[in-house]
Amino acid sequence: MRVISGMCKGRHLQAVPGVSTRPTTDKVKEAIFNMIGPYFAGGIGLDLFAGSGGLGIEALSRGLERVVFVDHDAKAVQTVRKNVAACGLEKRAEIYRNDAERALKAVAKRGLRFSAIFLDPPYKEKKWPTLLSLIAERDLLEADGVVVAEHPAGAELPEEVGNLRQWKRETYGITGITIYRRIDEQKGDESDGEHCRLPGEL
Repeated sequence: MRVISGMCKGRHLQAVPGVSTRPTTDKVKEAIFNMIGPYFAGGIGLDLFAGSGGLGIEALSRGLERVVFVDHDAKAVQTVRKNVAACGLEKRAEIYRNDAERALKAVAKRGLRFSAIFLDPPYKEKKWPTLLSLIAERDLLEADGVVVAEHPAGAELPEEVGNLRQWKRETYGITGITIYRRIDEQKGDESDGEHCRLPGEL
């Protein structure tokens, strides 16, 4: 695994030891960022089920100002810390060991809203509808933000969840990518939530 583009281009990333995580391949990662970027002018990202941190680090490399990384696995959290440090991105990252649903509730309490949220839960747990519902209910996505859900190619994710609607869907071999954007009844309706400052604990 490597960082594909941006300020950290070419940096190699460590994989999480063992077989408990499923890293996003470089091919799929490049396709994702071609769809949602490919580059960003600031904003905050949330990398749930971060694994090695590859998606969040790629987003930082391509211009997001900060990324919150979350994983419940201790080995994954250690790997994210190593990869973030190897890319010199420590000051732009928050890394937590936590359950995804608790993490979404915690960032909501902090008033955070995100430019990009990456969802790559274990396929067998089928958590996409629940997580999408929490993101919608807690209004965690900025007006122009995206939720990127990685899933098995044959999985059918809901067309709409709350204020989220499918925007793009692509298949790469056995992997499917579904991207959601926010539905706003009134254009230009913006939140008072924080955008760049990330104080406190998750």
